Amino acid sequence: MDVFQKCFDFKDAEIARRQGYYPYFIPFSGGDDTIMIYKGSEKIMIGSNNYLGLTHHPKVLEAAEKALKEYGTGRTGSRFLNGTLDIHEQFEKELAEFTGKGAALIFSAGFLVNLGTISTLLGKKDTVIIDRLDHASIIDGCRLSGAAIRRYQHNNLTELHEILGSLPEDTGKLIVVDGVFSMEGDIAPLPDICKIVQEFGARLMVDDAHSIGVLGPNGNGTAAHFGVTDQVDLIMGTFSKSFGAVGGFIAGDTEVIEYIKHKSRSLIFTASLPPSVVASTRAALDIIKNEPERRRRLWEIGDYMRSEYRKMGFNTGTSETPVIPVIIGDNMKTFHFWKTLFEEGVYTNAVIYPAVPIDSARLRTSYIATHTQEQLDFVLEKFYKTGKALEVI
Repeated sequence: MDVFQKCFDFKDAEIARRQGYYPYFIPFSGGDDTIMIYKGSEKIMIGSNNYLGLTHHPKVLEAAEKALKEYGTGRTGSRFLNGTLDIHEQFEKELAEFTGKGAALIFSAGFLVNLGTISTLLGKKDTVIIDRLDHASIIDGCRLSGAAIRRYQHNNLTELHEILGSLPEDTGKLIVVDGVFSMEGDIAPLPDICKIVQEFGARLMVDDAHSIGVLGPNGNGTAAHFGVTDQVDLIMGTFSKSFGAVGGFIAGDTEVIEYIKHKSRSLIFTASLPPSVVASTRAALDIIKNEPERRRRLWEIGDYMRSEYRKMGFNTGTSETPVIPVIIGDNMKTFHFWKTLFEEGVYTNAVIYPAVPIDSARLRTSYIATHTQEQLDFVLEKFYKTGKALEVI
């Protein structure tokens, strides 16, 4: 049997392209935060994680350009060896202070943070407990660790309590949960999770990829939002959402971060984050802390769009953030809806199983603080028109 046979047999993407329903790997040629260009045509972007609209902020661009000239394009080595710069360490101190933790550690991608942190801290004698809707990077980190994996139904704390209660006392226990769930747009009930964690002497890690910059009194995440930072052991964040770039970090007690720094394979064997990215994300952090009006505007937009979708009759699930799914259910109808919107000048994300539960295919919409009211109303007009035509509403 040829190990490549599965590749030769894979025709789904080819068929979808031929039929005109392929919604992935769209090659945009330019644009700004809210408008992207495809083959000369403008599309309003409601599929981006650029929540605060910082990818073209003058201060961010200026910082990246300055670092590029001073440090060059990259360090061509891992943080462990020749890849650490003074700005890496300065930024880590700023992130630790921002999240209320003793130390922080930068990785070259958010996926690598979860992969490296979870697989480093857990072993075969441990158990990791995760929400069934946790991000794929969390799942892969758990698998790589070799620890026993237990899953509970989404935000079902009764089941979480039962799982922890069934485990031996001498078993290491780590609960890993998304702060904001990327496909549902709802928030983990952290205060109640913290009580359960403390009851059983477990540890808690929160993936704040979609929370940093969005939740919290200063945009400092889910734990800060609920006032339980001291009860959360590890806070993970990414730079590919509100920070408008790429990369990620883990923050926690100094001793724990020091251990991860010297043991995590996804850190030690990966080239360090380029200096221009470090500089741009540091500038983004400064904006997050000093321009709260961006966050307020983002929430106004999210509340407005969610309310309007629901008035039209769309199913937005349990969303309570600027991540708003429009749940359609059927895969083909979802692709048809996506294509119609795209042709009408609106880009969003078509998401099907296994990224979401089976039979819950959806358009995952997300919003940017710099969207104009005119753009938002244009999007709503197109959603209503398409929803009626396809008998979704």
